[in-house]
Amino acid sequence: MAQQGAMSASNVFVATYPPRRCGIATFTRDLAGATGNHEIAALHPPDGPAMYPVEVQYRIRRDVRADYIHTAQLINQSSAGAVSVQHEYGIWGGVDGESVLDFVAALAKPVVATLHTVPHNPSPGQRRVLMGLIHAAAATVVMSKSAANLLGHLYGVGPNVLDIVPHGVPDLPLVDPATVKPRLGMESGPMILSFGLLGPGKGYESVVEAMPSVVDADPTAYYVILGATHPELLRRDGESYRNKLKGLAQALGVADRVLFVDRFVTRSELATWLTAADIFVTPYPNSDQIVSGTLAYAMSAGKACVSTRYAYAVEMLDGDRGRLVDSISPAVLADSLTELIEDRNLRQRLGRSAYEFSRTMIWPQVGARYTEIFDRVGVSAGRSHASREFGIEQAEAVRV
Repeated sequence: MAQQGAMSASNVFVATYPPRRCGIATFTRDLAGATGNHEIAALHPPDGPAMYPVEVQYRIRRDVRADYIHTAQLINQSSAGAVSVQHEYGIWGGVDGESVLDFVAALAKPVVATLHTVPHNPSPGQRRVLMGLIHAAAATVVMSKSAANLLGHLYGVGPNVLDIVPHGVPDLPLVDPATVKPRLGMESGPMILSFGLLGPGKGYESVVEAMPSVVDADPTAYYVILGATHPELLRRDGESYRNKLKGLAQALGVADRVLFVDRFVTRSELATWLTAADIFVTPYPNSDQIVSGTLAYAMSAGKACVSTRYAYAVEMLDGDRGRLVDSISPAVLADSLTELIEDRNLRQRLGRSAYEFSRTMIWPQVGARYTEIFDRVGVSAGRSHASREFGIEQAEAVRV
């Protein structure tokens, strides 16, 4: 059941949480750490970690509906100011993650919902859950203009309902990759990097298929795929996808130019890999993707980025901050990768442009934006409470 410890935080964050290995868990840890005092309500899947850090004061078993309601009641009794709910359908229990609606319905504290996914073609259940959460929240955060536009066009959500706050990134130094590669024991040639939990749907096959042309142009170039296999995929299919990629590289004669780092790396190790890379690539085939933490992180390290034209990449790399390709064709990817490998000055110019753009995305900046939102909804909630106490009608609608 839900667990409670000593309450001292001003805000509670509800999401998956490390040592759980997923992007939202990492995001939540970094966001919470950037906003001052906080506590965590960890969404705990059946295969979740046995132990959590001390800031995890609540544990909600994902598939136990009573835990959501009980935890909400405990938070209501606490001194928490606001509740930050991270929304991604798969991390919440119930059909289409509908348990999030049970949770927010039981809360008396103001909710700030952060949307990590906005489907372009939602099922009726997905639409119901997303709209229900937005209506229940005192504020809703999206991480890109494209997400806000999508909510307006397809869901009828007005811009006054939304706060656009970028995906947070670490404050990394802008350095010459050649000075970092020896720390990893990597070759001095141009390193192309992708990172994140490994799984189908990210287009890595296209980069592997592009590598013969890239290696023809520069035999010292190599591609690093950094990250452990996604836990859900690993449980279901084992390492079949990783083995498929390895087999493809072997068949194309570039097995020694495609390197797999099969582990979930720490923040410090990830920073080392990012600063060591010359080029970063996100070959995602889903053109509707509204956020990519990996692309945001690469920009924070000043990488020359090559990406397919999914929604988030277009918004982030437009304005000569990277190279956008129109398809996941290996030939098209090879052309862009080769251009950057052969032109060091172009790599540096694109990387510096991306780095400068990312300065508004570093965690202290993002944390300050969220703190402003938490304060705003807290004041609004306090005014609403005072009005109910004294029977005074609010003349001004609360901004959500």
